[in-house]
Amino acid sequence: MPIARILFPLPLPEPFDYAVPEGLDVQEGAYVAAPLGKYERLGVVQEMLPDSAGDGRKLKFVSELYPTPPMSRPMREFIQWAARYTVSHPGHVLGMALRSRGGLVPSPTETVYSLTGATPARVTEARTKLIDAARELGPQSASVLSEAAGVSSGVVKGLADAGVLRAESIATDLPFESPLADLPGATLTDEQAEAAQALKSAVATRAFETFLLDGVTGSGKTEVYFEAIAEALKTDADAQILVLLPEIALTQAILSRFESRFGAKPAPWHSGLSDKERRRTWREVAHGRARIVIGARSALFLPYRQLKLIIIDEEHDGSYKQEDGVTYHARDMAVMRAKLEEAVVVLASATPALETMVNAESGRYQRLKLSARPGASRLPDVDLVDLRRAPPERNHWLSPHLIHAMQETFAAGEQTLLFLNRRGYAPLVICKSCGERLKTPGTENWLTEHRYTGRLVCHVTGYSIPKPKTCPHCGAADSLMGVGPGVERVAEEVRTLMPEARIEIFSSDTAQGGEATRGIVDRMEQGEIDVLIGTQIVAKGHNFPNLTLVGVVDADSGMKGGDLRAGERTYQLLSQVAGRAGRAERPGRALVQTYAPDNPAMLALADNNRDGFLQIERDVRAELGLPPFGRLAAMILSAPSAQMVDEIALQIVQQAPNGEGIEVFGPAPAPIAVLRGRHRRRFLVKSPKNIDLSAYMAAWIARLKLPNPVRMSVDIDPYSFL
Repeated sequence: MPIARILFPLPLPEPFDYAVPEGLDVQEGAYVAAPLGKYERLGVVQEMLPDSAGDGRKLKFVSELYPTPPMSRPMREFIQWAARYTVSHPGHVLGMALRSRGGLVPSPTETVYSLTGATPARVTEARTKLIDAARELGPQSASVLSEAAGVSSGVVKGLADAGVLRAESIATDLPFESPLADLPGATLTDEQAEAAQALKSAVATRAFETFLLDGVTGSGKTEVYFEAIAEALKTDADAQILVLLPEIALTQAILSRFESRFGAKPAPWHSGLSDKERRRTWREVAHGRARIVIGARSALFLPYRQLKLIIIDEEHDGSYKQEDGVTYHARDMAVMRAKLEEAVVVLASATPALETMVNAESGRYQRLKLSARPGASRLPDVDLVDLRRAPPERNHWLSPHLIHAMQETFAAGEQTLLFLNRRGYAPLVICKSCGERLKTPGTENWLTEHRYTGRLVCHVTGYSIPKPKTCPHCGAADSLMGVGPGVERVAEEVRTLMPEARIEIFSSDTAQGGEATRGIVDRMEQGEIDVLIGTQIVAKGHNFPNLTLVGVVDADSGMKGGDLRAGERTYQLLSQVAGRAGRAERPGRALVQTYAPDNPAMLALADNNRDGFLQIERDVRAELGLPPFGRLAAMILSAPSAQMVDEIALQIVQQAPNGEGIEVFGPAPAPIAVLRGRHRRRFLVKSPKNIDLSAYMAAWIARLKLPNPVRMSVDIDPYSFL
């Protein structure tokens, strides 16, 4: 009998062989269950071997075949490639593709009741209420109908027995509506139309190609890639399109734009979905019925059957980097997945990453330029506010210049956005009596004060406690004081300065879930908010027509630390947030508060000289051999004690393979040296661009035997240096 080689979503070194019993039509890519140890495990058939492969072997049998179309060959190849590149077990990567196993079986069903048109022989008040509810609501479950009518579920059963209600079983996970490719899109400018035509031509050829859609904020990049989506839908009746966004909030905000353009909302995929929503999307993608998917980075690992177009919106955004578990960058993974699928990739941004720009200039990517906003809107003027010369008042955070501009904007009936990338009230809580800085137990992370909830929160680990009335260190009463500004503290200051203004905070604390996010965005769009104070959640993808002033409270915060991309990230974020202003007829302006107005990133922002700034970044990194002109990998070790992790780190460095041009730095304490009670040490490995750094790290790891308490993680092309 045939032999199936099955990969399980577990940290195992290789697939396992199983015999396929007669009557089970198992193919390559099939989703199956098979015994592994004491348990039945879900797996995917990587390869079918001939009958002879089982000669002389006592093999266990495949026990179940799931009624789901097989995983495509490009997807299986992508899983293997991603595992090699990230130095991970293939089973770990497979696990990312199997995050909603309820989607492997048909949708659950429920019984709903609808009116038949018959009249009950016996009429009661309860029956009348329930009939009225059924007429208003249409087919619903017994619990919904009885609750709406305010009667017991027994009334439903009685009317069903009397023939007044008809019971039928329906699927609870309904298919997504099919998008319509022929609905009219926006009227495009000549520049937009030229870019759209280039994308449409590439999609029509059904071959792999990567584009950089490089357009200033508000230039209509979304409308341009909508044309590519429409072309993909027209060209191939089975084509699937993936649109990746860096923030869940953006996913919620853009759904209505998709519905307007294509007559149906796309299938969503992100961490904010319920289990039911996730299994629905997974199942519809696996069966090829979800034509357009919009989601966060993990949507890249869904089992598409005919993936023909991938769009990475805000491709520069650091949120595309997955830091936990399998570490990967969704932008880079998307390009490889598209190559395997023979699909088109569109990388869209107003501030492309240096890596992307270098690829475009070398000819690997085709660059499409959108240099202006359509219509009367234009880019905002950006002015730097030198806080050394015009500082805020003591214990305040807004300079006189910014306050005056806000008051002028409010008087004119226009809106202001204040940007500060710090949640909560204060990023540090200190005891005025003994100087103790409150930290998360077992870490060096400061606790952030959230005054609205009265809690102290660690934004790294999620640890949270009510704010103590006394200092935990010295016992002094009422001595704990918040230091520095968060968005709540800035909001407090604005309320004092502008008591008549309508003020709201937009952060992950206030926008928890799609409804809350949509509520804030809708109120801002409709002019019901005068001053919106937000974190980076406000910086991308939102269009507020009456917003004419953007104020950056602390432009220097992103420049701290040893991140090689700190300047680039700061420029990108501030450019994006400044670009929220003046997106309609009224001109906009941005005021950027900084103590370092001579920093290249600040000067480029004020001069609107993105390319000049990137040239400076390019020259520095090229000279030092840093990405994208060289390669980096990080290895993080952690152990319960500093002594243990230091001893193991010294042993590990002695096992590092020799490699021409490869440099190993460390071990050194990681920037977050203690996390969740574990002490951390870091190695950084630097190599020339032409070196297979993944293979080098895999060879190094193969030499190591770590004691049980020690954990190790590897990050190829690190974006975070924590």
